[in-house]
Amino acid sequence: MTPTPPLVLVPGSLNDARVWQRQVDALAGVAPVRVADITGADSTAAMAEAVLAAAPPRFALAGFSLGGYVALEVLRRAPQRLAGLALIATSARPEHPDAVPGRQKMIDLARTDFPRMIAGMRPFMLAAANAGDPGLNAFLDAMMRAVGAAVFVRQSQAVIGRADSRDLLAGIACPALVVCGREDRVTPPKLSEELAQAIPGARLELIDNAGHMVILEAADTVTRLLTDWLAAIAGRPAD
Repeated sequence: MTPTPPLVLVPGSLNDARVWQRQVDALAGVAPVRVADITGADSTAAMAEAVLAAAPPRFALAGFSLGGYVALEVLRRAPQRLAGLALIATSARPEHPDAVPGRQKMIDLARTDFPRMIAGMRPFMLAAANAGDPGLNAFLDAMMRAVGAAVFVRQSQAVIGRADSRDLLAGIACPALVVCGREDRVTPPKLSEELAQAIPGARLELIDNAGHMVILEAADTVTRLLTDWLAAIAGRPAD
């Protein structure tokens, strides 16, 4: 067995460290855990460089949504530093040209009426069973408002300009975990299935009654999966 490596968690768009708090609290006794800050850059390449600059020499990396795009950029730059890779509610594909006009409209709206833009996003974020949860919706609104419109604009530009990372997947040699909510309307399960099929030995988990915000909607399940994945990296039996 080897020691469990430090774990770096990368948030999604309009998220801060709060989005990972349940996992941070639960995994603190398993491995050293830190949440990356990707709010200052307007490209996934620059975000990946920020992650690498703040990370330990070798670490396990979990990316959620936009954080998954960033995680793949980290892989592109420094595969030797990754002890494991978890990709949650994300994709290796580049932005589809047909999606760019809609994303540009969201950027324009964020600059003029950010609360309205947030309200328009929220129906796409949660599974049907969670859409009416007042606590979850209040949490999302507070977090997104705190992160702010300027960060959303930068992150949206990063999403539009992201690279096609599908060519990297077959060469991934570290333990890989792929997770998605079955009701994810932003990065549908077929994209996670594509990831898992292309990554040698990857574990795929599709979670019922969860949408795009699976790390909040199914926090305990995601934590358990990350715990098992960290155990596999260290060569220990899963709980």
